[in-house]
Amino acid sequence: MTEVFVSRQPLVNRQSRIIATRLTLHLGDRATALDGVNALSALAGVWPEGGKPVFVGCDRSGCEASLLDWSAPDNVAIELPATALVGEDGPNVVAALQTFQPTVCLHFCASAAQALSTGVRFRFIGFDTRQFQINQLKVLVARTRASGIGIAFNVQTTDQFRACLEAGATAAAGWFFTVPASAPAKALNPGQANIVRVLNLVRSNADIREIEAALKLDVAISYKLLRYINSAGFGLSCEIQSFRHAVNMLGYEKLNRWLSVLLATASKDPMAPALMHTALLRARLMEILSTGLVDKSEYDNLFITGAFSLLDTLLGVGMEQALEAMRLPEPICDALLGGGGRYQPFLDLARAGEADDGEAIAEQAAMLGLTADQFNRAQLQALAFADAMEL
Repeated sequence: MTEVFVSRQPLVNRQSRIIATRLTLHLGDRATALDGVNALSALAGVWPEGGKPVFVGCDRSGCEASLLDWSAPDNVAIELPATALVGEDGPNVVAALQTFQPTVCLHFCASAAQALSTGVRFRFIGFDTRQFQINQLKVLVARTRASGIGIAFNVQTTDQFRACLEAGATAAAGWFFTVPASAPAKALNPGQANIVRVLNLVRSNADIREIEAALKLDVAISYKLLRYINSAGFGLSCEIQSFRHAVNMLGYEKLNRWLSVLLATASKDPMAPALMHTALLRARLMEILSTGLVDKSEYDNLFITGAFSLLDTLLGVGMEQALEAMRLPEPICDALLGGGGRYQPFLDLARAGEADDGEAIAEQAAMLGLTADQFNRAQLQALAFADAMEL
């Protein structure tokens, strides 16, 4: 089977939360539609079922109908262009849709009116913002409201995101929120600075009493920390009831990981929920991808590198400013500042999975000796982790 890499794009709602994920199959020059179906079938054991919707589509026109041959999980919405329903093979596609009745997202285009009259039930109607102006989108969303939930795809900026929602879209897909919306601040706010202080104490293996004293300066930090540690994503068999209990159960090294996550929660950015989800996904993805490729003692560092990869946007300060207050290992700082080092390829691959470029993903994966199946499985495992960690 020719390798098929999968990229992803989040769907963000009005509350700035990621409510679904779009997966795109990149078939390349030699892969067939059957290769795409086989790649999806191979992910059955790690598919995040029972959770948020997952939209699945192809990067090559004409192959989308083949997704109907896949035994899709219940939370899947298959993306189909209107042309697939009205072209030469349209009657067969319509017959298959009416027989199996999967959840379908229709990509709106010039043939949409004809596709909407086929009798197929659509749950979602997707509008690519690269093809429609906002004033057009408002008219089209209103016109198709009875046929499906309107969603904007490939949104580029926060302003465009807001405009799409005002035009009637229920959610918008894109990575617009990862770009800082304003100029960086000159310093961390008090809440952020105190978490950094606690983080540095943990990293230097300070006495528990000293760390507890620092935590008491901000009760909210202690509360959030315990909530994270006790969340489903952590998977502990018993409830952690105090910081001292956490140290005894986890040790300083693991606790450092969760304090790092906690730092990101101090964000005042209006897109913080989506940013946090993405940072957690990158963190877990980098940890999984590094398994067997670096020493086990470095897994936590890979996790922290991913968790901190959006720290500048989350905290509203420059990355150098954010890092200078912390005593982080050199490989983490090198990767976050774009200076290379042994963690850089893992961060580059995590970011490549967020772009619509299958060749770039394949190239980055090859640098680490990873197959498409290894990367795709890691992405879905990381997605399930980030979903479980949402508070």
